[in-house]
Amino acid sequence: MPILAIFWLAFSGGDDTWRHVIANVLPRAAGRTIWLLLFTGAAAAVFGIFTAWLVASFEFPGRRLLSAALVLPLAIPSYLAAYAFGEFLDFTGPIQTWYREAFGYRTTRDYWFPDIRSLGGAVLVLSSVLYPYVYLACRSMFMMQGRAAADVARTLGAGPLRVLLRIQIPMARPAIVIGLTLVMMETLNDIGAVEFLGVNTLTFSVYDTWLNRGSLSGAAQIAAVMLAVVAALILIERAARRRQRFAGSRTTAHAGNALRPRLSRTKGWLAAMFCALPVATGFFIPVLVMGRFASARIENFADPRLLDALWNSMSVSAAAAASAVCLGFILSYAARSEPSVRTAFAGRIASLGYGVPGTVLAIGVLIPLAGFDNALDGFLRTNFGISTGLLLSGSGFAIVYACTVRFMTIAEGNLDAGFQKLSLHLDMAARALGRNRRQTLRSVLLPNMRPALLTAALFVFIETMKELSATILLRPFNFNTLATLVYEDASRAKIEDASVASIIIILAGLIPVILVSRSMDRLR
Repeated sequence: MPILAIFWLAFSGGDDTWRHVIANVLPRAAGRTIWLLLFTGAAAAVFGIFTAWLVASFEFPGRRLLSAALVLPLAIPSYLAAYAFGEFLDFTGPIQTWYREAFGYRTTRDYWFPDIRSLGGAVLVLSSVLYPYVYLACRSMFMMQGRAAADVARTLGAGPLRVLLRIQIPMARPAIVIGLTLVMMETLNDIGAVEFLGVNTLTFSVYDTWLNRGSLSGAAQIAAVMLAVVAALILIERAARRRQRFAGSRTTAHAGNALRPRLSRTKGWLAAMFCALPVATGFFIPVLVMGRFASARIENFADPRLLDALWNSMSVSAAAAASAVCLGFILSYAARSEPSVRTAFAGRIASLGYGVPGTVLAIGVLIPLAGFDNALDGFLRTNFGISTGLLLSGSGFAIVYACTVRFMTIAEGNLDAGFQKLSLHLDMAARALGRNRRQTLRSVLLPNMRPALLTAALFVFIETMKELSATILLRPFNFNTLATLVYEDASRAKIEDASVASIIIILAGLIPVILVSRSMDRLR
């Protein structure tokens, strides 16, 4: 329904709006978006692939600790990283302060320093927190299928780097494409970082055209163009996944237990420094910057404004988690109990929401909800003299709806993985012992699915708490979540005041990151 609503509004906006969007908005915004996607994807690929290769293939100082720490930047929302980098690399930040003291400079006219508020700065920030998508996919592939093939190539005289480029990367190509697709989708979804850093992307153009220029139809037309980009990314990812069997050879199932060659002392420390670099930039810099500000504002933890935002975040996140898990469970159970083309198609359709950027989804959600609210209010006014106001679009329901659509893929994926661990023989045994389908579900499947249900709910809860793009556009008046509170303070150049809410978001985001890291260790 949100996708249909976007196209309906886009093509009902009139030719004049289309001409203005095509002539004045799309050329600049689309160009910057494409460059941002390409450079961010390239940087994420370099750090994700090479760090995964090092920790999966060699032994060096701190390898085990770094293999887990490389996932930590996923806990940092991109907008928080942008605010932290802005403070860290600013004129009054520690880097420029040390630089001036070291060389005797006094003002910015005495020296040149790269500007973080630029396209390059946006690439640095986004790739620093998004490279773990590529790292996770490549690490699992290198551990599963890369070891035996690499050993064979080494016996034929190939060096480690040549083995990586000629053997391991081609075999892991589907996983790399999937990781890069997620990186580009998250880059396309970002609004807080690109606005703060001054990069006018398509996502920001939707926000600017809707709220600042008052043209909802123009925003819908830009959103329709973005949906075409998302569709292309999804098709690329699906094409790569179809060839997943190429990268998943079972002949190396026990390769993870093989001994890793130990690097020499110099190469080992260089490998450790290379793996530590993205962890430092993507995790420790934002944590240290925000932590330093928050430690000087301990009293803000009891600020009524922060407590209200925390309550709103928890309420919306809990509602979105409950609805996404319920709907995801229905889809997963239907695919298990009634496998057919229809149930598979329903799962595919439901999973499309994750690829839709939050600003685009906000337009698609607002249009039908506002139409329903206005129709209901008009009917009750005419017949009963009662005004209901904006029941759905003027409340937190719109945010819950948008986050449910966007994150249902996460819930459905976790639940489907949980069902796959339960043999169909459990269902058959329960039915043979006299239980009907409903009783089998209640007494056999649900107790065994409890860990998957809790994990899916936790992941959706945390992702909703961090979500900014849809929340900033759909929230009612005087309704703040932690993410929008941080965004408001940062927009007023009060990064220090946003630090307390930022630390809460980061601590919440660490929970699923730790779960992902532990699950990979169990898989190994």
